[in-house]
Amino acid sequence: MYDEEDLAEIRESREEWDAETLDPTLDAYGERKDRFATVSNLEVDRLYDPTDVADLDYEEDLGNPGEFPFTRGPYPTMYRGRTWTMRQFAGFGSAEDTNERFHYLIEEGQTGLSTAFDMPSLMGIDSDDPMALGEVGKEGVAVDTLRDMEILFDGIDIGEVSTSFTINPSAPVIYAMYLALADQQDVPREKVRGTLQNDMLKEFIAQKEWVIPPEPSLDIVTDTIEFAAAETPKFSPVSISGYHIREAGSTAVQELAFTLADGFAYVEDCLDRGMEVDEFAPQLSFFFNSHNSIFEEVAKFRAARRIYARVMDEWYDAEADQSKQLKFHTQTAGQSLTAQQPLNNIVRVTIQALAGVFGGTQSLHTNSYDEALALPSEEAVRVALRTQQIIAEESGAADSVDPLAGSFMVESLTDEVEEEAMEYIETIKEMGDGSVRDGVLKGIDEGFFHREIQESSYEYQERVEDEEEVVVGVNKYVSEEDTSPEVLKVDEEVAEHQRERLANVKEERDDDAVEAALEDLQDAVDNDENVMPYIITAVKAYATMGEIMDVFEAEYGEYREKIGLA
Repeated sequence: MYDEEDLAEIRESREEWDAETLDPTLDAYGERKDRFATVSNLEVDRLYDPTDVADLDYEEDLGNPGEFPFTRGPYPTMYRGRTWTMRQFAGFGSAEDTNERFHYLIEEGQTGLSTAFDMPSLMGIDSDDPMALGEVGKEGVAVDTLRDMEILFDGIDIGEVSTSFTINPSAPVIYAMYLALADQQDVPREKVRGTLQNDMLKEFIAQKEWVIPPEPSLDIVTDTIEFAAAETPKFSPVSISGYHIREAGSTAVQELAFTLADGFAYVEDCLDRGMEVDEFAPQLSFFFNSHNSIFEEVAKFRAARRIYARVMDEWYDAEADQSKQLKFHTQTAGQSLTAQQPLNNIVRVTIQALAGVFGGTQSLHTNSYDEALALPSEEAVRVALRTQQIIAEESGAADSVDPLAGSFMVESLTDEVEEEAMEYIETIKEMGDGSVRDGVLKGIDEGFFHREIQESSYEYQERVEDEEEVVVGVNKYVSEEDTSPEVLKVDEEVAEHQRERLANVKEERDDDAVEAALEDLQDAVDNDENVMPYIITAVKAYATMGEIMDVFEAEYGEYREKIGLA
C-alpha cells in the first residue's frame, strides 16, 4: 500500500520521533506497565504505523465488502442495509415459562429467538430419568417430547422468526421436533429459518457434553447437514462454535484456529459423503466469543473471514461466493462476567458487543449482568437487549462498513492473528496426514486440544493472580459493599410439573407407533442410512428425547471405559 520511498521516509521520521520526543518523555515519566498485551497475551506495540502493514495488498488481503476474501464483511452494505440479528439467549423452567420470555423479548424488539436447554435435554435424557434429579429446568428449558416444543412456540409463527438452538448431542432430535412443528403449522420446510449448534467436535475439545464417541457423532452431524441441504435450505444445521473453546480458557488465536479446523473437518466429511461443496457450504455457520480486548477481537473476526475464504477456495475448490463467506453469531464472554460488583458487567458486555459489531457479526447475544450469579432476570435481559439497540441506533457504530479498516493497529493484528491461526491449522492437518478431519479426530484422541487450552488457561489465571491482568472489582478496585442483585430462581415445582406432562404424553400416545418408529430408526443406524427422516417420524409419534437417544448409545459404554469415565 506504500512504496519503498514512502516507507523509508516514515522509518526516518519514526527514528527522529523516538529520539527527540519519545525518549525524553519515557525518561521523565515512564509508562504504566513494562509490557502491554491483549487478554490472549499478544503483545501490543506502543505505536503502529505504515511500516507495520508494509506487505498488505489491498485487493488481495482486504478487498471490498461482499467480495473475496470477505475480510471487510460478507455483504456490500452490512448494517447500512439492516442491523445484525439481536438474538438474546432464553430458556428456563418449563416450556410455558420460556414461551412467556420469548414473547416478552419479541415485544421488546428482539429480532431472533435463541433457546437454552436444561442439562437433561442437552444430554438426551428425559425429565423422569434418575440422572435428571435436581436439574430439570434449572439452566434452560426442559424438552422431553414434541408436546413441549408445541408449548414452547405457542403463539409464535416459526415461518416468520429465526430460531437458534444451543444443543449438541441431542441436536438432531430438537431439529426434528422443530420441523415437525413446522409441518403442524403448515410452514414449508424451505422457509424454516434458524440455526442448530450441533457441533460435536467442539464438545470433545471443550464443553464435554457427549453421548456417543467422536466418529459416530461426526456421522450424525453430517446426516443433519445432508438433510438440511435437501430439505431446509434457509436453516443452518451446524453452528461451528469457538465460543466454548474460548470459555474453556483458550486464547483468541486458539479459538479461531480450532473452530475453523472443526469447520474444515465437517466440510471434508461431507465431501467424503459424496456431497458437492457448493451444495452444503452456504448453510454452514460459525459462533464466536467476544472478549474484552476490543482490537484483538475485531482482528480475530476479520482474520476468520479471510482464512475461511482462502481455504474454501484453495483446499476445497468452492466456486460459489456463498460457500466462501464465513457468517457468524457472536456472544459476549461469559467467563469475563464477575459475581463481584455485577453492574460492572454491563460495561464489559458493551465493549464486547462493540467488538462484535466492528468485526461484522451477523447476529449477537449480549450477556446479562447477573449471569455470574444465576439465570438472567427480566430486568437484566432488558438491559442486555437495550445495549444492542443503543449500539445500533445511537452510537454510529453500524453506520459504516468495516469502520476500523485501515487502522495500522487493526490491520497488523489481523495479519498476526491470521498467521498464528494458520500455523495451528497446518499443524492439525499434518497430524491427519493431509486431512484436517483426521487431524481433529487424532487431536481429540491424543489430548492435543486439551493441553493447548489448559496451558493458556493456566497462564491467564497466573496473570490475574499476579495482577498483570486487571479484573476490576476482583483483583483491583475491590469493594466490601454487598452489590449482589436479586436473582431469578426456578421454582422447584417445575420438575414435578414436567414429569407429570411427560407421563400424560406417554399415556396418551400410540405405543405401537412409537415402537415401530424406534425400530425403523435402529435399522437406519445399523444400515448407515441418514437418520433424520426416521427421527422426525419418531418425534411425530411423541417418542421421548431419551427413547430416541438410547438408540444411538450402542458404543457409549465402550467409549466411556476407554477415556476412564466408566
